[in-house]
Amino acid sequence: MLNIYKSNCDQIIELTSSNIEKGAWINLINPTQDELNNVALITGAPMDHLKSALDEEERSHTEIETNSMLIITNIPILRGTDSYDTLPLGIIMMKDYIITVCLEKHQVLSEFTLESHRPVSTFKKTRFLFQILNKSATLYLKYLKQINRRTDEIEHDLRQSMKNEEMFQLLELQKGLTYFTASLRSNGIVLEKLLRLRSNIQLQHLITMYEEDEDLLEDVIIENKQAIEMVEMYSNILSSMMDAFASIISNNLNIVMKFLASITIILAIPTMIASFWGMNVDVPLGNSGGFLSVFLIAAAATGLSAFGLWRKGML
Repeated sequence: MLNIYKSNCDQIIELTSSNIEKGAWINLINPTQDELNNVALITGAPMDHLKSALDEEERSHTEIETNSMLIITNIPILRGTDSYDTLPLGIIMMKDYIITVCLEKHQVLSEFTLESHRPVSTFKKTRFLFQILNKSATLYLKYLKQINRRTDEIEHDLRQSMKNEEMFQLLELQKGLTYFTASLRSNGIVLEKLLRLRSNIQLQHLITMYEEDEDLLEDVIIENKQAIEMVEMYSNILSSMMDAFASIISNNLNIVMKFLASITIILAIPTMIASFWGMNVDVPLGNSGGFLSVFLIAAAATGLSAFGLWRKGML
């Protein structure tokens, strides 16, 4: 899907490839080869830059050429209820255009389209770039808070359950935190590199930073570092919680097995006594009151056994 936008601080309009203007934002979502060829022809963007973000395993990095600069950043995505993942987003800085490439329609980019009405100036390419990165960092923090709340809910369920379902949910969250850790660290390296490029005169035609832009980039770096600290903290908590509840579930199983073993011993006593008097030979108390006597003996022996097990904490 190919969408072309141009805006100022008051409004945003959608253009077509036939009337594209300087300062436009070209947004490619899971593009076809024809759309990639069209954008490459219009803007002069290298085809390898356009295709870089279409690899799901692509890590965050930057590539600089004479007339373009590629920034690959990993943005968070929620799939289902507890499945968190990351997705590469390619941002190509040209002299007259800014191009974004992603495999899926995502909340980070949707914030700047016609539906959102968020004020943005596409012709201020550097600031727009930092606004996208800032939205990504903010979304990481939002998802981390959701993971923390979801962990508390699962912990409450685990206190009342011995099923494996909650443990699998915690494992899914742990996997998402692992993805977040790797992506945030590589994103941090890209952000630091962008901050160093502010003094590079040769790239002024691609990325120009004013004081407000530098402040925004520094805010993004701070939020990214905060997200890294949060994801490490939540990951440690989640790992410790999984180990603790695994031990609790194992201990609960031992308690149940101990209780069942005690019940088995108690039930075996009257069975054993009854089997003695059930033999087809002469036995004591083999008179008319023998049944009651055997019953009382079995009940007394069972009661004493149960009392002894209770005193030892087996019941």
